[in-house]
Amino acid sequence: MKAEIAKRRTFAIVSHPDAGKTTMTEKMLWYGGAIREAGHVRAKRNRKHTTSDWMKIEQQRGISVSSSVLNFPYAGCWFNLVDTPGHEDFCEDTYRALTAVDSALVLIDSVNGVEKQTIKLMEVCRMRHTPVIAFINKMDLDGRDVLDLLDEIERVLGVRTAPFTLPIGYGKSFAGVFGLRNNTLHAMGEEGEEEIALSGIDDPELDRRFRASDLEILRERHAFATGAMDPFDKEAFLAGEQCPVFFGSAIRNFGVKQLLEAFAELAPGPLPRESDVRAVDPFEESFSGFVFKIQANMDPNHRDRTAFIRVCSGMFERGAKVLHCRSGKQIRLAAPTAFMAQDKEVIDRAYAGDIVGINDPGLFNIGDTLTAGEKFRFRGIPDFTPEHFSRVVLMNPLKSKQLAKGLEQLSEEGATQLFVPVTGSQCVLGVVGELQFEVLQWRLQTEYGAETRFEQLSVFGARWVVGPEEEADRFRKAHLNDCYRDKKDRLVCLFPNEFRYNLAVKEYPELRFLDKSEE
Repeated sequence: MKAEIAKRRTFAIVSHPDAGKTTMTEKMLWYGGAIREAGHVRAKRNRKHTTSDWMKIEQQRGISVSSSVLNFPYAGCWFNLVDTPGHEDFCEDTYRALTAVDSALVLIDSVNGVEKQTIKLMEVCRMRHTPVIAFINKMDLDGRDVLDLLDEIERVLGVRTAPFTLPIGYGKSFAGVFGLRNNTLHAMGEEGEEEIALSGIDDPELDRRFRASDLEILRERHAFATGAMDPFDKEAFLAGEQCPVFFGSAIRNFGVKQLLEAFAELAPGPLPRESDVRAVDPFEESFSGFVFKIQANMDPNHRDRTAFIRVCSGMFERGAKVLHCRSGKQIRLAAPTAFMAQDKEVIDRAYAGDIVGINDPGLFNIGDTLTAGEKFRFRGIPDFTPEHFSRVVLMNPLKSKQLAKGLEQLSEEGATQLFVPVTGSQCVLGVVGELQFEVLQWRLQTEYGAETRFEQLSVFGARWVVGPEEEADRFRKAHLNDCYRDKKDRLVCLFPNEFRYNLAVKEYPELRFLDKSEE
């Protein structure tokens, strides 16, 4: 069991939209033998869609709107890859995914450099001290200078860099990458990609293959990287303080192999996890894990519901009984599944580091802990206050049951928050980004047959009301039209303006008005 756990590499790919994240995912799967042909983000004619973008709306829009989990072997390791949405309107799904991984790959566009969403996601990685490897993509385009990009990563993202590869040529003249640690050349030859061992940066093979002007720049960058920059420090990397950097082009398959090899060699295996009782070591014999994502209707024909579980310690076997710590119930995990996006394969066992799916009959919530019998709770994932709010109007009153079921199930996935009024019947939906309303409307119609329209509300902010029960009840009675219950039956107030919020803070000093829910 310990040998199997040590093989696990569980990581997320994060980036700003259009940095090439989904293309990179496909190339990694291709190297791992999980797919025969890498897909395209936007399918044309007979081109296949990308494996990780499995929803029709993702394929139509060319964006990822939901995290997908993919498993594949490479270099003696077993990779659990979480492909996350890049669009800022779906950032909550990415934040939850980062709680389930041990390291992260940050993709950066060579043309645009470090962008807004990358900065936000790196803040989450730094907060969790997540080890990060960076890949500067699209070197086949006329992008920024290598040293400018490295400087921007250090200055804006706040992490020291250690280049592992350097590009040979820029834009149309981009012809390959040179490996600094092992003096290898990856270039496109007559029979495809070639890997050539060199004696060093002055090997005459480089002069035979490439233009003198490109080699002059490469050797200048090499001298700076090896002479003026800090050498790679694995301890600093594991602490999230230093970042190995790779250059390449995912679409042209340059640099991806070196990147995967680095993850196999450098990225940590399963790490210990903190709970409310103690730290849980991954090599413990007893199984434990937590739910970090719920996805409805991965198979529309069966209206299924899948809970994604990160295994944190030990091993569990198919059919084993485990303790659902929140309810105190013993449940049987009958058919754990491994994933290739929406495709599932029933597996007999899973080890610490693995991400598996369990059919959810409506029992699980995001953040739930499962163990072999010991009762504790892994530090969960809070709900953050939404920024956009809408009432849901059903176009066909005969579809009320379908709407109720759709809202309940889709809100339990976590990206959309459902607020039920303490008086009245019209529910309110809260989201971080407005594009989520479009996705939600599409899914309600296609997956549940409920055609809707949304009426946007003017709300200053949602605040969870916490404090003595009597005082909270007094507040609720005085603010009936603004008070709601969330999915865990907690009291939430949708303040219409900042004045009403400040007045409540002043008039109810015993209450706290929180912008994120407490676990």
